[in-house]
Amino acid sequence: MIDILAGLRVIEVGQVLAGPYAGAIFADLGAEVVKVERAVGGDDARHMGPAFRHGDALTFHIYNRGKKSVALDLNTEAGRAAFEQLVATADIMLHNLRPGVPAKLGIDGPTLCARYPRLIYCEISAFGHTGPMAMRPGFEPLIQAYSGLCAINGGPDDPPMRAGPSVCDQGTGMWTVIGALAMLQRRQRTGVGGIVSASLLETALMWCGQKVDAQVNTGTMPPRHRMGHPALVPYEAFDAADGPFMICAGNDRLFAKLAEALGRPDWSADPRYAGNRGRLLNKDALVAEMAPILATRSREHWIGVLEAAGVPATQIHSIPEALAQPQVQALGMAVPVPGEDFVLTGLPLSFDGTRPPFAHGAPRLGQDNAEFGVETAAAAD
Repeated sequence: MIDILAGLRVIEVGQVLAGPYAGAIFADLGAEVVKVERAVGGDDARHMGPAFRHGDALTFHIYNRGKKSVALDLNTEAGRAAFEQLVATADIMLHNLRPGVPAKLGIDGPTLCARYPRLIYCEISAFGHTGPMAMRPGFEPLIQAYSGLCAINGGPDDPPMRAGPSVCDQGTGMWTVIGALAMLQRRQRTGVGGIVSASLLETALMWCGQKVDAQVNTGTMPPRHRMGHPALVPYEAFDAADGPFMICAGNDRLFAKLAEALGRPDWSADPRYAGNRGRLLNKDALVAEMAPILATRSREHWIGVLEAAGVPATQIHSIPEALAQPQVQALGMAVPVPGEDFVLTGLPLSFDGTRPPFAHGAPRLGQDNAEFGVETAAAAD
């Protein structure tokens, strides 16, 4: 059991992904996370897909491991009173409620922080806490489309496409945790909490930062590359005799090793290719020379040759292929869920060589009402 955040109480009023992911990170790090859910139905993620275990969808189990669940109705005086009792004991409260709902319920940041000055209040929205669209709701694909993220995926002739993972939702959850921990450090000095605001749009713009900054500062957009890089050559997928594989010659020293390994040491002396800026200008010519060489042998052959030369290269794996790799297995990212018969992907970091285990699986709806003095009967209203 990782106890890094032991003694910290987090109240999460989270739905589906961004808020619950932040809560899951806190739980994995040892905080007590009390998930406040609607008395009827609970978190929508419980129903997002077929029942996996205990009637809840796999998505719910993924993002709610290690938490407690309190079911109550915030639209009633009794529900709000019970919630108020919870918040009074909390170090951190986080939510991703629809904009306007917290103020309507009287649980917005200024209100709660005025009553509880030590509280660290974290609000997650779609479009941000200010601006003309601040009150609009939003979801992952909508934000990817709106932010320009979809437009930088794929190759130059491809239509805009969404990134596969929910990078905006999960990224916003991560930024929320980082912001809360930073605010916690300030509270240690001052005794006062405050409001942390994060949004999917801001996260998306940050993920696009390299392209955004190029546009803002130079007025040009780097070209789109399916598997390549706008500022490094060669740094992309190439076709071997039996399929594609990746070569990442990320600097001039690696390119010299690559040229030697491919039997073309003269490339390192060629003014078109010797430096990365020259290779950028002459990328088509260089790729045209590399392609027929690489097409003569298998991926396994070339990866072995390049690795021996110190040039990063790899197969392009499917998810099942990646999971079967000895390196992936050695990392132990598949963490058993105590009391359950399945595993989930753990946090991508270790402390003193140990990856945080899960305290327990996802809670049943309202299973911890009694512990916090909330009427269990409210769940049936």
